Amino acid sequence: MNVNEQKEAIAKADTLIEAMGWIRRFRGKTTVIKLGGSLMGNSDAMRHTLLDIIFMESVGMRPVVVHGGGPSINKALEAAKIESVWVKGRRMTDASTLEIVENVLAYELNEQLTQEIERFGGRAMNLNFRTTNVLFGEKLLLEEAGSEPIDLGFVGQVTRVDRATVESLTYTEQIPIIPSMCIDANGQKYNVNADTAAMAVAEALGAEKLIFISDVNGVRRDKADPESVIHSLTAAEARQLIADGVIAGGMIPKVEACLSTLDRGVGKVHIIDGQLRHSLLLEIYTTAGVGTEIVQSRQSAATRIGLT
Repeated sequence: MNVNEQKEAIAKADTLIEAMGWIRRFRGKTTVIKLGGSLMGNSDAMRHTLLDIIFMESVGMRPVVVHGGGPSINKALEAAKIESVWVKGRRMTDASTLEIVENVLAYELNEQLTQEIERFGGRAMNLNFRTTNVLFGEKLLLEEAGSEPIDLGFVGQVTRVDRATVESLTYTEQIPIIPSMCIDANGQKYNVNADTAAMAVAEALGAEKLIFISDVNGVRRDKADPESVIHSLTAAEARQLIADGVIAGGMIPKVEACLSTLDRGVGKVHIIDGQLRHSLLLEIYTTAGVGTEIVQSRQSAATRIGLT
């Protein structure tokens, strides 16, 4: 081994030593990972993300994956000549749309993710209506100030998560893969917003972390400048940034969802860019991180300063 090779090997060893503290800290802890549909359309980014998830499980964490599939559903609807209609960020879902959502989201994508994880050397279980469903819920009516609630068709919200089934899989070193759909007491299936489905799972499991993986690198002070990402925010700071207009547009409901999740017992919420290679590992196992973590208080944000 020449001098340059030695330096490179030492740098790798230093990285492992830095990661060791975080590995020990999060061993045995549950992390819910929400995979956005936009990420799933990028095969290279998805491969690195799935490898990261397998690594997490291999070093003792208990990852649980909740996924959407918007772009794939859009393509299938276009092929069927069904027009997508959106209301307040949610897809109007009639019977024909629901059938396509179920086939694409609950079966094709859900099973594909499981197969890919196993192809890369991990162990996973797809949890859908054909295997074991773990999300139960009811019809969602969107409240609208000054008017009647909006009926979105077969769109639902999660009211119960089969925690025992999910945890039994993580205890046996398998990665649960959950599509964002639910079923009610009468057997009616519903399309569910993937962010809210992931929140429900994280809250039910008392997760240490909920990580939203999408195509943005976190909360930015300047929306147009990726370098202005804010790596750590308390709940109070996040609310102030919303009030000041720094957090604006589509980031507002995502951050508000993060705050709601913290209020229900989840330790930390992260927003990271899945297009950055190994962003999941960099966010969890390095001191600086690469995205935004949102926590209840500065004391719980100590991970961005050092181990406590």
